[in-house]
Amino acid sequence: MTQPIHGGNIVWAASQVSCPISSILDFSASINPLGPPQGVMAVLSDAISQITHYPDPDYRQLRRSLADYHHISPDWIIPGNGAAELLTWAGRELAQYQTTYLLVPAFRDYWRALRSFGAQVTSYPFPWDDDPGTLTLTPINPQSSGIIINNPHNPTGKLFSRETLLPLLEKFALVVIDEAFMDFLAPDAEQSLIALVSDYPNLVVLRSLTKFYSIPGLRLGYAIAHPSRLEQWQGWRDPWSVNSLAARIGEIVIKDQEFQQQTWQWLTPTRNALFEGLSHLQGLQPFKSSANFLLVKTAISSLQLQQELLQKHQILIRDCLSFPELGDRYFRIAVRTDTENERLLEALEQI
Repeated sequence: MTQPIHGGNIVWAASQVSCPISSILDFSASINPLGPPQGVMAVLSDAISQITHYPDPDYRQLRRSLADYHHISPDWIIPGNGAAELLTWAGRELAQYQTTYLLVPAFRDYWRALRSFGAQVTSYPFPWDDDPGTLTLTPINPQSSGIIINNPHNPTGKLFSRETLLPLLEKFALVVIDEAFMDFLAPDAEQSLIALVSDYPNLVVLRSLTKFYSIPGLRLGYAIAHPSRLEQWQGWRDPWSVNSLAARIGEIVIKDQEFQQQTWQWLTPTRNALFEGLSHLQGLQPFKSSANFLLVKTAISSLQLQQELLQKHQILIRDCLSFPELGDRYFRIAVRTDTENERLLEALEQI
């Protein structure tokens, strides 16, 4: 198997060291280790009977649950087969503009979505290892330019404030904000632009349910945007993009306030402890993050480090080769449980 460009490929990792998939401790995919929520298995069992029928093509109940959570109308929401599917339709629309700006380093799937439709891309390196209070980014032709940016930023974990992002809505014809990791921040810390979608027809916000609720195998995300835009996207894609099991699980997990609180209370102290542990290891420099992952600079090749961790400890980390601006001197790791984080730190100390 070739080197994966995304995290979470434990099949590849197990093949590298000839061990069972269950033996791999995966730090490469930023998935909540506390999940799935307790109610998921019961709901799955109950929803099995639904697989003999097609899903509701309008996903009315799922959209209603998401709308109630965000205090908006269901007409402003479209579910997708993971956020990745919705990135595809965002890429198709952005390709209609003269150019699309990407803050780099950028999530690899943005390039996939944009290049699939022949979009012209302009890279914009930003000082992610500093504290950019503003983004000094002004398109040459505002009426024919789009931008896609994730917040918190992947792979750096940088959180942009609303005040930093608001000027983009006046400068670009279409602004796509990928908030796949925003739900890892408690309400008093998050910087979502969802509340502004009704005021800005040129704003699209993407969300993922798979990371926070630990259901990546079910593939579920959603977009929030003006209904006319979502109607166009619906016309582009295949019918029944979201399977009935994923839709039913989505209705339930978004209402699980106990799990949400548990995750918010777990993440900050656990991430801080992992950061401190990495900071004390020679040859490693972790960077502060607002998400459930940490970017780390390494004195040796991340590929070498990845292979040694796999071979000696069955631990998988995410190399950053798919981020050309970072290369093989950076890797990204998820924040997992205290016990798992200690196992990683012990393995890194040995190497």
